[in-house]
Amino acid sequence: MLKHPLLLLSAALSLCLASSVSLAAGGFSFALIGDQEYDAAQEAKFPNLRDDINSDPSIRFVIHDGDIKGGSVPCTDELYQTRYNDFNAFAKPFIYVPGDNEWTDCHRTKAGGYDPLERMAKLRSMFFKFDDKMTLGVQKMALKRQSRDFPENVTWSAGGVTFVGLNVPGSNNGLSATTNNTYDAAMKEDYDKRNAANLAMLKSAFEFAKKTNKLGLMVIIQANPWDAIPTTELTGFQDFLTLLESETKAFGKPVVLVHGDSHYFRIDKPLPNAFDPAAEFQKSPWESAEPRLENFTRVETFGTVNLHWLKVTVDPADPSLFTFRQRIVEKNKTVTAE
Repeated sequence: MLKHPLLLLSAALSLCLASSVSLAAGGFSFALIGDQEYDAAQEAKFPNLRDDINSDPSIRFVIHDGDIKGGSVPCTDELYQTRYNDFNAFAKPFIYVPGDNEWTDCHRTKAGGYDPLERMAKLRSMFFKFDDKMTLGVQKMALKRQSRDFPENVTWSAGGVTFVGLNVPGSNNGLSATTNNTYDAAMKEDYDKRNAANLAMLKSAFEFAKKTNKLGLMVIIQANPWDAIPTTELTGFQDFLTLLESETKAFGKPVVLVHGDSHYFRIDKPLPNAFDPAAEFQKSPWESAEPRLENFTRVETFGTVNLHWLKVTVDPADPSLFTFRQRIVEKNKTVTAE
């Protein structure tokens, strides 16, 4: 009578071993966060988020998709240093992509009335040193930085997946970042150069993924490129979306776009199957009758006021490749049972 249960136990152990072999062959997990520490109350809760991620031994690295402060919080050197220290306290390698609140929107009076380009230069000198190829965090991981002009644009590979982080912020990708005409021309010039660099980096990442037969690709930016009505106001994202659509179709494998910006956790498929490169602007998902690209997924991370995170698992044996699991930090819950 014991023979059958033992056989079941043996079979169960075999399944566990098979799963372990699959993970050892390339499966792994990592964390996604963004749009955090907007005020003093959130700053006080941020260690809870960090501790929750640090307590998970399966996490290989952490990605922050931008906005490290509120849009009306002063963009001071002291605040940047505090965030730098916060990020370096993560146990695992920490990759940070800049958001609009910490540079393009620093012209706001309440944010200190800074020159946005000067603030971006400060971020580069602290968080994105070109000669330092390593991540933040206690443990380090090597990154490939694009150039001295755009060291915040990074790429790396893990477990058969190519990752690329790009400086694509909200405020229409920096084009509507200021109402001060002193900076308008400079911001437009910055956009032209940065946009060209972003497109080149994105195209290069897809080419590398195809050449090396990667299983999938993940793009990380801060901006929600569909978050405006009417979409004619989103001219700063048209080149990016057009290239993303064409490269995703040509790649034919799972592609994920991770962003923050609009503070609304969601996972969906908003990218239409066809864009017109000559169009004045690209239609947003709710305006397009085109079928969606099945191999493309958009993930918007938790953001203010919800200080939680996403656990992403990459499993080469899964046709979808990526699995997303919401991780609610108990100490940061905004609603409690009555």
